[in-house]
Amino acid sequence: MNRDDTKSEDTNFDEMSDEDKRHDQLTTAPKSEESDAAPRVDITERADGPTRIDVRDDAVVRPGKTTGRDEKA
Repeated sequence: MNRDDTKSEDTNFDEMSDEDKRHDQLTTAPKSEESDAAPRVDITERADGPTRIDVRDDAVVRPGKTTGRDEKA
């Protein structure tokens, strides 16, 4: 890869939307799956108050206590 190729790739990345960048980053790992890029939070922005961030009910990965599957024996 020469220097011009790198510059071209950076330019394409800069032109991507934030959503496309997130999807690209989460699905390029060798064992990644399309579901890795699924939304995990809902964000509600209100003009008159705070921004609310909620973990989606259908999120595969959730904060908090692990299930027995993830715990070490």
